[in-house]
Amino acid sequence: MSIDLASLRKEYSRASLDLESVADSPFLQFQKWFEEAQKGELTEPNAMVLSTAGANGHITQRTVLLKAFDENGFVFYTNYTSRKAQQIAENNAVSLLFPWYQLERQVAVTGRAEKVSTAESVKYFMSRPFNSQLGAWVSQQSKVITSRSILELKLHEMKEKFKEGKVPLPDFWGGYRVIPSSIEFWQGRPSRLHDRILYEHENGSWIKKRLSP
Repeated sequence: MSIDLASLRKEYSRASLDLESVADSPFLQFQKWFEEAQKGELTEPNAMVLSTAGANGHITQRTVLLKAFDENGFVFYTNYTSRKAQQIAENNAVSLLFPWYQLERQVAVTGRAEKVSTAESVKYFMSRPFNSQLGAWVSQQSKVITSRSILELKLHEMKEKFKEGKVPLPDFWGGYRVIPSSIEFWQGRPSRLHDRILYEHENGSWIKKRLSP
């Protein structure tokens, strides 16, 4: 089998990015780009690739969903017994990547992950649809299972267990906040001379820099 990958190429020309036009705060710049991603009707604009590495240095990646962001960082939720959670417990240095291909953009975040408060996790969990709440109880995330029927049986059990009242937050489930040390905004440009603006947190302030493509 042969696939000609060398000839797959696209010229990027939708927009530009420079130090004078971006916000002084990377969070305000992210908000601007995120709102444009929403208006552009991208599929799952809050989807982000989370990279983690445990004590052994082995890196794993997966797509998770951003559920909140502000000047304190970027929040996602997961099972605290999952592989990603185990790696974060060993090494809380992580990275995030928002791949907004249709806009010829990406945002890369590096920083550290910390658990959010139980109150914050409860507030978000209670906003989830009923079946999503049950899903958190059903899945022993990253564990080996023999068949999907195990999940479906457990889901039926959870529906019966919680049919009379609210679904409580599992004690093994909650959020992480990624507290960034750097945030890079990448805008595709012609001739592969892309615009890259890097924000780095130095001495309590955010410093903007242009990077060579």
